[in-house]
Amino acid sequence: MSRVFIAALGVAVLAASCSALPNDGPRTEALADASSDLLRQYEVFEVTPALVRIMTARPSETFSSRFGDYRGAVEPRIGIGDMLAVTIWEAGAGGLFSAPMVPDRFTPGSRTATVPEQPVGRDGAITVPYAGRVVVANQTPSQVQATIERQLAGKAVQPQVLVTVSRAVASAVTVTGEVGAGGRIGLTPRGDRVLDVIATAGGARVPVGDAAVRLSRGGVTVSVPMSAIVSNPRENIYLRPGDTLTVVRDPRAVIVHGATGRSAEIPFETDQMTVAQALARAGGLLDNRADPQGVFLFRFEPAEIVRQIQPASPLAAGHRLVPVIYRFNLAEANGMFMAQAMPLRSQDVLYVTNAPLSQLQKALQLFATIVSPALSGAAIYNVAK
Repeated sequence: MSRVFIAALGVAVLAASCSALPNDGPRTEALADASSDLLRQYEVFEVTPALVRIMTARPSETFSSRFGDYRGAVEPRIGIGDMLAVTIWEAGAGGLFSAPMVPDRFTPGSRTATVPEQPVGRDGAITVPYAGRVVVANQTPSQVQATIERQLAGKAVQPQVLVTVSRAVASAVTVTGEVGAGGRIGLTPRGDRVLDVIATAGGARVPVGDAAVRLSRGGVTVSVPMSAIVSNPRENIYLRPGDTLTVVRDPRAVIVHGATGRSAEIPFETDQMTVAQALARAGGLLDNRADPQGVFLFRFEPAEIVRQIQPASPLAAGHRLVPVIYRFNLAEANGMFMAQAMPLRSQDVLYVTNAPLSQLQKALQLFATIVSPALSGAAIYNVAK
C-alpha cells in the first residue's frame, strides 16, 4: 500500500468526519443558527443580561399571586345539605317551648327546647315549630338566629335562639390524590389553610420534595410544589368552600446531556436551581470533549415571554408554547455569570456539544484503526524483502 494511497484515505476520513462520525447530539453550528431549519420550528436566543432579567422578573404562578387571598377566612355560610340543630330558650316557664311550673315546687319547669337535627332543603330552608319554613341558605348562623327570634316574637316568651351547624357539607373542600384519607373536609370557623387540610386528610403519602399541590377554584387550577408551600408561608393560603385540593407525585428535575461528567436527570434539591448548579451536579464540562461556547438550554416557553425577547417572532403569534433554545458562551466570564443567574424549570434539558477538536480526535482514531493493519502488513512485507 503506497503512502499516497494512505494519505488520500486519511484525507477522505477527515473530510467525512464532521457528518459520519458518531455523536451524542447536534453540533454547535447546527443549533446556533435557527435559519438553517427550513421549517423554522424553534427559536434560538443568545443569553444576555437583558434576557436573564426577563427570566428572573417573570412571576411564577403561585397560589398567592393567582388567588390573592392571604387573609383570614370569612365567616362560613350555611348551604344546602348542611345539618342544623336549633335550640330555643324562653324567659319564663309555660311558654311554647318550656315546660309548665310544677305546683308546690320551688323549681321552675324547663325553659329550653331543641329542634331535631335536620338538613337544609333544596329550597334553602329548614322548619322551626311556630316559625314555619325559615330561609337559611347563604346566611351565617347569627343571621339565622335573629330571623327565628323575629318570627317567634309574640308567640314565645322572649325567645333566644342558638343555631349550630352540626355537619357542614356546603362549606367543605374536596381533598384527593396522594393523601392518607381523601374526601370532603369541612372548614372550621377559624379558617383552614392548605397544609391544615392536607394534615386533616392524613398528610401527603409522598416526600415533600416530590409532591405538588393543585388547587382548583372557580374554574382556575394552579399547581405549586409542596416544598414551596412549606418554605413560604404566603403560599399556605386559606381555603374556601368548594375548593378542590389534589396532591400529586411530581418529582422536579432537569435533564443534563452531552459532554458533561455524566448524563443524568438532576433533581431539584431546593425550590430553585440555576444552569451553573445543574452543570456542577452533572460533573461539569469535560475538558477533552466539551465546547464551552456550545451550552444549550431547551425549553417550551410561553408565547408572551418569547414576544418580550423577540417581538417579531413568527412562532409566538400562533402558538401558546414555543420551543426555545438558549445558548450560553461559557468561554467568557460574562457567560459564567449568566449561567449562575439563569433559573431552570422542571423538565428543562441542558445539552453540552462536543468541541470541533473532539471530532478531529475521533477522526484520527478512526484513521489509525483503519490504516494500522495496512502499515503492519507493509512493514512485514519490507522485512521479508
